[in-house]
Amino acid sequence: MDIGVDSFAPLAPLADEAARPRASAERVARLMEEIETADRAGIDVFGVGEHHRPDSVDSATVVLLAAAAARTRDIRLTSAVTVLSADDPVRVFQQYATLDLISKGRAEIQVGRGSFTEAFPLFGHSLENYDELFAEKLDLLLALNESPRVSWQGALRPPLSDQPIFPRPLQAKIPVWLAVGGTPESFVRAGLLGLPLMIAIISGEPRRFRPLVDLYRRAGAQAGHAPETLKVGLHLYSYVAETDARALDEFWPGYQERFAAIGRERGWPPPTRAAYEAQTGEHGAYLMGSPATVVDKIRRIDADLGGLARVTFQMTNALLPHEKMLNALELIGARVKPAVATH
Repeated sequence: MDIGVDSFAPLAPLADEAARPRASAERVARLMEEIETADRAGIDVFGVGEHHRPDSVDSATVVLLAAAAARTRDIRLTSAVTVLSADDPVRVFQQYATLDLISKGRAEIQVGRGSFTEAFPLFGHSLENYDELFAEKLDLLLALNESPRVSWQGALRPPLSDQPIFPRPLQAKIPVWLAVGGTPESFVRAGLLGLPLMIAIISGEPRRFRPLVDLYRRAGAQAGHAPETLKVGLHLYSYVAETDARALDEFWPGYQERFAAIGRERGWPPPTRAAYEAQTGEHGAYLMGSPATVVDKIRRIDADLGGLARVTFQMTNALLPHEKMLNALELIGARVKPAVATH
């Protein structure tokens, strides 16, 4: 099982908007140090999200990953996720092929429709075409990944006629993961295409996703894909400290601030400490606690879902002190990953 980390490069709330450029520069510098630390710690993969919001600095994901590629040696580098519906698949492929060359074969792409909608109006797309855009653009991206010359036609983008696509990646093909929430159709789509599946679980019990995981595996088998290609990964809110109590206390302020802000946008009630702690319990969706607690929970979820290929720690937290984030990364590399690898 691979162990990874995801970040949305969060920016702490600003009292003075004039401070945004400097604060953003400092946040990017901290992100680079986080990825370097994860690489040294032996973590398998680091993902950077894509958001077009004032509370993140990750809108140009591949630029951040390319900067990290020049500073690291072994860690795989991926989007988490690329909002493919609002982007052009040709440019996405070219950018990640270039990232693959810079990183000497360490690039991946996670594609999804995104949990926020800002990218659609920003790039001139209608939410009425939400699923159609994604399905068509995914089809083109996979065709680009398959061959250096592409003929393709769709309904929402101009066609390509025996078009050469360069550069090509160092890897034979860039690994493309399909990121999903809880829609059965998305699980079936990933299975039919034979794509590895990354499930983002924001709350609830991971074991309740077993029927959807089984649906994915059945769809993949019916489409003729080998079982070993039908990989399942989980993206979970996570944090590791020396003790359970310290982990919960240190992560809570930034978690509370982020979900309160999102709640104000979406009409959710403000987060409570009781609900937060419930999600960190035995069957909740969060991997938070000491290394031993987190390892035990990963093993339990792995069994519940019939085997996982990857678990990524979603550690976005604008108020967590930088040194505590680095310490958490080191704990994951030194005490979580080895224990999971030997399971």
